[in-house]
Amino acid sequence: MKIQPLVVLLVFFVAAGAVAEASQLVIYSGRNERFVMPLIEAFQEETGIRVQLLSGDAAQYVHRLQAERNNPRADVFISNDGALLEVARSMDLLMANDSEALEAIPEQYRAPDGAWVGLAARTRVLMYNKDMTTEEEMPASVWDLADPQWHGQFLITRPGNASMVSHISALRVVHGDETTKNFLRGLMDNEPTIVRGHTDIRRAVGAGEYAFGLVNNYYYHLQLEEPRDNHVGAVYPDQGEGEMGAFVNVSGVGLVNGAPNAANALQFIDYLLQPEPMYLYSYNSRETPLVPDIEAVSDAKRIDEYRAAELPLGQLGPMYNTTLDLMEAAGFGE
Repeated sequence: MKIQPLVVLLVFFVAAGAVAEASQLVIYSGRNERFVMPLIEAFQEETGIRVQLLSGDAAQYVHRLQAERNNPRADVFISNDGALLEVARSMDLLMANDSEALEAIPEQYRAPDGAWVGLAARTRVLMYNKDMTTEEEMPASVWDLADPQWHGQFLITRPGNASMVSHISALRVVHGDETTKNFLRGLMDNEPTIVRGHTDIRRAVGAGEYAFGLVNNYYYHLQLEEPRDNHVGAVYPDQGEGEMGAFVNVSGVGLVNGAPNAANALQFIDYLLQPEPMYLYSYNSRETPLVPDIEAVSDAKRIDEYRAAELPLGQLGPMYNTTLDLMEAAGFGE
């Protein structure tokens, strides 16, 4: 889905608008409710601030924030993609936050003006079935997915998946448009199986239907916890000298421009950046803490145990639509 500069939502949650006036904090969240509710409940108990949570598609909430820009109804926007947070900031839907609490997160994983900040890492990995291949036999680089030897053996998500769009944008930043387009053409020539989401990938790989797939790292950890089809491993790609490193996206939180309850929103964001809430947030979603000192889930690598691509996520937001165009031009379109 492209993020259009001018869009009017045809469907509004009218009841939520009324709640926004009465509540002390309103959150639009693109995350599964079960990942954030434990934090919200703890925050309410600690502060006495009542929270109204609306959960859905993050891109749709960007549209909604735009439609409501003259009469904001939300205070906080939680997204499962750093580029979408930057899209919202570039559209002036988020406002600056100079809280010192943001300094807990490395600069590349937060907006320059603090309008949004990452909470946990979503690192792109190649998850594989250990009964079908070994780590040594697996591709060592994302670029290897264009190698004919892997023809028909792996899965990827549909092109409109936000994680895929951000990943391709990162390749553009590091390697340029022409190289990225050629890679995408080779990728499509390999006829990967394209599915709607990462859950489809992890289950198919776990069941041995395919050798491997490209996913965010926490899907690997979710598959490990399944009672069956859990004999899987993960390769963090592009770790060699001179290679870009694994692409690290984030799930994060932004301060809505004109938030009706801005003071409470700032308090909530500061709360999320404390060690215990950061641990709880990443543990619930099986993501990786952006702070190395915070314990990761079992079998997960800490953020400092692998080479991560060194690029500010803020660069990816303005590229969202043009990346979709480039993907389509290379034959990888909706």
